[in-house]
Amino acid sequence: MDGFLVQDGQTVVFAGDSITDCGRRAQAAPYGAGYAKQVIDLITARYPERAITYHNAGIGGNTVEDLRNRWHDDVLFYSPDWVTILIGINDLHRCFGDAATAVPPDKYERLYREILQMTLHRDARVVLLDPFYISRDVESGSHRSRVLAALPDYLAVVGKLAAEFNCAHVKTHDIFKEQLRYRASEEFCPEPVHPHAAGHLVISVALLSVLGW
Repeated sequence: MDGFLVQDGQTVVFAGDSITDCGRRAQAAPYGAGYAKQVIDLITARYPERAITYHNAGIGGNTVEDLRNRWHDDVLFYSPDWVTILIGINDLHRCFGDAATAVPPDKYERLYREILQMTLHRDARVVLLDPFYISRDVESGSHRSRVLAALPDYLAVVGKLAAEFNCAHVKTHDIFKEQLRYRASEEFCPEPVHPHAAGHLVISVALLSVLGW
């Protein structure tokens, strides 16, 4: 018997920012051209008999506050059985710029917790994906090194919430760090935030792994 957790007749919603969106509201509608579409295609290839409904709820530029504000309409509306969440890099970046839209780690945790409380109250199962930053520049004092220095506080929040709410947890940033031991960052991403196809495939494989694909 296979161990794939997403069952026939269930609904999956992918939630997040531009990494999840990936053109799903434009030329790559309705699922985008990133990991969400790859996951859908790989599930279909292996389990063609399962009628699974999918929705991509990613919107470019979103922070966890944006997700919280649209969660009912864009996610819970679909009565999902599964929700994947990838959010946080915009929250961190805003802390280096406009203070009015900054989402420091304490606010990130509070709003993320509210999202999870609403979702799990509906008996949906949730997979949390760590925000990531595909760079090895930890020492130069550049913007990239500052982002990498700040990121662990956000990763700690996701890990804490995954344990608290018994969510599956994909340690995306650690997975990319392991990849960067062997090859250049541009093999996955033209800049540290938005992966191209190879980078999205790393995410897809990691996400499918925790689902027992």
